Formats: sequence, structure tokens, C-alpha cells
Amino acid sequence: MTTLSDFQATSISGTEVDLGDYAGQVVLVVNTASACGFTPQYDGLEALNRKYSSQGLVVLGFPCDQFGHQERGSEAEIEEFCRLNFGVTFPLFAKIDVNGEGSHPLYQWLRSERSGSDGDAIEWNFTKFLIGRDGAVIKRYPSATAPDQITDDIEAALAA
Repeated sequence: MTTLSDFQATSISGTEVDLGDYAGQVVLVVNTASACGFTPQYDGLEALNRKYSSQGLVVLGFPCDQFGHQERGSEAEIEEFCRLNFGVTFPLFAKIDVNGEGSHPLYQWLRSERSGSDGDAIEWNFTKFLIGRDGAVIKRYPSATAPDQITDDIEAALAA
């Protein structure tokens, strides 16, 4: 069975990260953008990260420029924007594609594990995937689902 631990990604600073480093944790994977109507969700994601990190939650942000060209900046600009405007402390990764032939293997897997309202395609920025401690996808949330709306699912995953 494929799990989160089977993937790698490039951090926003350019180093390769083995996502197996997050084995045993509950992970919330989110495709992000800095100029989107949902960008204020960074506040809620950071709040989740701060509230639950000591219990084993980690939020992973994957900037993506596939929706309305809403993530135009370089990795350094994205990181600075997130840290200065939203106080983001959770891990951010290099910009990726989440749909299409060039989509990151992590997102190919996530989409195959949980479909959304538009089939397996990611519909927009700030689609969220909750992954359990075993590395399996628990649930997918559409962009309009605010981070504070998934606390019950996070708490259940942390307790499992």
C-alpha cells in the first residue's frame, strides 16, 4: 500500500525532504497560493499547526500557480509573504503542479486516494488532505472548507 512515506518533495529553501520524516504524525497537506480569495486561510492553518503540533499534527503547504496565476512569486518571495503576513511556521515546499501530466507524484497519489466534486482533479487553491498516522489519506476537503471546520477530524485522527 502506498503511503505518504513513499514520497519526497523539495522544501521552499531547495532541499529534498523525505516525507517519510512525518511517519507517525497526522499530516494536513494543502496546495496554497498567495493571491487567492482563500489566502487568509493561512491564519487558520497556522492556528491548527500551533494548537495541535505538540499532539502530532503537521501542516505541509505546497504553493501552486495552476489556478488563475495566483502564486506568481519565487520560492523566497512566497516564504517571506507567508512568514510576514501570516506568521507561518509550518513547512512550506517549492512550487508544484497539482493537476495534469506534470503534477507532483504526491498529488497524483492524493487525487487517486480521494476524489473531489470535480473527479480526481484539484478544483482550486487550498484543497486540503488529512493523512493519518499510518500515512493513509483519511479525507479531502474543498477550498471553501475553513481550517477551523476540520478540527473534529484532526482530533479524531490524533486520538487514533
